[in-house]
Amino acid sequence: MGPSGVRLAGWGFRHATRRGWAVRDVDLEIEPGERVLLTGASGSGKSTLLRALAGLLPPESGDAAGRLTVDGGPPERRRHRVGMVFQDPDAQLVMTRSGDDVAFGLENIGMPPDRIWPAVDAAMHAVGFDLGRERPTAALSGGQKQRLVLAGALAPLPGLLVLDEPTAQLDPEGADLVRAAVERAVGDRSATLVVVDHDVESWRPLVDRVVELLPSGGVVEHDRRWIPPLLRFPVRRPAGSGDVLLSADRAGYTHRGSPAPALLPTDALLVGGRTLAITGPNGSGKSTLALLLAGLRAPTTGRVVAAPPLTAGLRSPARPPSRWRAAELVERIGTVFQQPEHQFLTGRVRDELSLGPLRSGTGSTTAARLADELLERLGLSGLAEANPFTLSGGQQRRLSVATALATRPRVLVLDEPTFGQDRDTWAELVALLAEQQDGERALCVVTHDAAVVAALADDVLHLGVRAAVR
Repeated sequence: MGPSGVRLAGWGFRHATRRGWAVRDVDLEIEPGERVLLTGASGSGKSTLLRALAGLLPPESGDAAGRLTVDGGPPERRRHRVGMVFQDPDAQLVMTRSGDDVAFGLENIGMPPDRIWPAVDAAMHAVGFDLGRERPTAALSGGQKQRLVLAGALAPLPGLLVLDEPTAQLDPEGADLVRAAVERAVGDRSATLVVVDHDVESWRPLVDRVVELLPSGGVVEHDRRWIPPLLRFPVRRPAGSGDVLLSADRAGYTHRGSPAPALLPTDALLVGGRTLAITGPNGSGKSTLALLLAGLRAPTTGRVVAAPPLTAGLRSPARPPSRWRAAELVERIGTVFQQPEHQFLTGRVRDELSLGPLRSGTGSTTAARLADELLERLGLSGLAEANPFTLSGGQQRRLSVATALATRPRVLVLDEPTFGQDRDTWAELVALLAEQQDGERALCVVTHDAAVVAALADDVLHLGVRAAVR
């Protein structure tokens, strides 16, 4: 049927649980076959707009204003014409074998069986996925998973392809491969492309124009030559090296029943006043090492050792962090997960920030004051009464960092703390982390963000990829 056209006239949307509009007053026309990068401040409604284009905002989920059409009709009636790819490929993988995962969507739309496998092979070829139909999805790296998800979105030959920060969780090589796959897939303009990303430079060669969504409503359109403001780096006052707080001694981890280790034996040292950046390709074990250092998982080889300055006050200081009680752990080691929603425990943003301090014995007045300070600092004050699970991805990330800081632990372990941030929130978040480098605290940051490494890192631990994963 060819590429789809998109029209928005005064369009806006307010989620059912919110008083404010997630996005409003959007007037935008996207011609069939056009390629558009959608950017804007964290929380400006980019993901909400993409979900609306894909027909994934049912009437009961909130209130819509204005008019939005895909191919001249309401998007909920055009779902078969839209392919969507989210930030996290694991959220879209549903089958255990790669070929079956791509075929799943084709089966759901009733494609005749004799046409399914040729369509699967064509889609996998289009995105450069050359590992075959039989490759287990659990054995894929992050970049391979995202290319496979992209193949699944392309297999039904959509008229509109929408991508929500598809490279946010990938290493630079994996991100390049996904962008190259997108370029191959839409290079002939057989589908219209709308991609959300803060990284304008990387997408510039592929798109026709940049549309900036404004937090106050409406959009500003830029041509592809538009240069966004430069990142603002914090001013650091080196505090010098303090006490050794935590160390990994040949620590490794293998999942039960797995033939290959998730993390090869690794040494790491966290020192007060210093920040260790852990880098490396997807699949090299960075997040696994972060879980071991955070005391949330026990190594299957080697050990993680907490030094006396970190174990002071413990009844059994010789125990490893993985055997500490929850209250003991939260006071000493703060953690930010790669998926922030996995650590939320309450139904209000304000309560989420107060929970840790209250559990560690902080008085309610002090806990409330600290929550207000962090809300203001990270631009979340207007969301204090919101449910954490209704926040945008970038807002959830800032909230997860704030909850880790709330108990003022001696060690902070943060897994990709800056993804999903615009330039202003990135700068504020990195500045807040830089302030923790006061000589007493040790920071460990798992990141693909080279700017974070440049801004914060005193030491860099680069993990090599395992032989079993490309």
